[in-house]
Amino acid sequence: MTGHQAPNYLPVRPDWLALRREEPLRPELPIIDAHHHLWDRPGWRYLFEAYLADIRESGHAVRASVYMQAQTMYRADGPPSRKVVGETEFANGVAAMAASGLYGPARICAGIVGYADLRLGAAVADVLEDHVRAGGDRFRGIRHLTTWDADASLMNPLSAGQPGLLADTAFRAGFACLAPLGLSYDAWLFHPQLPELTDLARAFPATTIVLDHCGGVLGAGAYAGRRDAVFAHWSRAIRTLAECANVVVKLGGLGMRINGFGFEAGAAPPSSEDLARAWRPYIETCIDAFGPGRCMFESNFPVDKGSTSYGTLWNAFKRLTRQAGDDEVAALFGGTAARVYAVPTQP
Repeated sequence: MTGHQAPNYLPVRPDWLALRREEPLRPELPIIDAHHHLWDRPGWRYLFEAYLADIRESGHAVRASVYMQAQTMYRADGPPSRKVVGETEFANGVAAMAASGLYGPARICAGIVGYADLRLGAAVADVLEDHVRAGGDRFRGIRHLTTWDADASLMNPLSAGQPGLLADTAFRAGFACLAPLGLSYDAWLFHPQLPELTDLARAFPATTIVLDHCGGVLGAGAYAGRRDAVFAHWSRAIRTLAECANVVVKLGGLGMRINGFGFEAGAAPPSSEDLARAWRPYIETCIDAFGPGRCMFESNFPVDKGSTSYGTLWNAFKRLTRQAGDDEVAALFGGTAARVYAVPTQP
């Protein structure tokens, strides 16, 4: 891949990324990357080998990863509601390759989150059971994308939601099928929608909800130039959501176009100090609200690769936790993800 341009994603520019190379900080620290994708899309292929190369080049001790649904590798045949199970089959195949040990110590896709249309209501249970079978002992949950904003420029055409989906009766009937199967729900939405997620979490206290990407902080489009006001609104909503004991949060996903930090506009990629400085208010607010035991770091690769390299990203996270205790660091970089997604830990 020499670069790409896809809807709503920053282009990945290998030549630009190569302008900065950082040695890994605390290279011995075990990491579980709590959120990444693999896909083969027109003009953008990011599969096992590419992700593994990013890990190796970074020098960080990534021991396992959680695969996150990406609308890829669906089955070509069968009922539309079941075609999505192909993605779990694909991720489980990658996991089997990694588990062979032939490619190093990292157990890629050790946890798998797929997609099922929760608007199917109770009928979605059959699809969920198919996912569980296809993923073996690695399938952990569902992500049904619900991103929506009045500013349509912020929504990815591949994953745009509809307003009020989290309160939809049919959606909630499908959501009710998760906990009985021991499955969690990954929530990807924008920060103005956080109160809707709080309402859902309160209605289903037995279902584990994982908030992706620090809660979708917007800084582009209609939200450009409003960072202080957005932060105030976001931080209040985050602290209210954190009152729900069944919710945990992923720290990361702040290198996207919609976040509006503008790292991609630099003559060279940002340093880990640059990233840490820009992201500190959001990371620290989440950790303060949820506690380290309910927070986990994520790469969101390859999406965030439009802003930074894998190595620089993890260096930034390590800089942000320099004052944390050993137990807190262990939780943030692997312990929380291992518990929430039942990922086996590696020595």
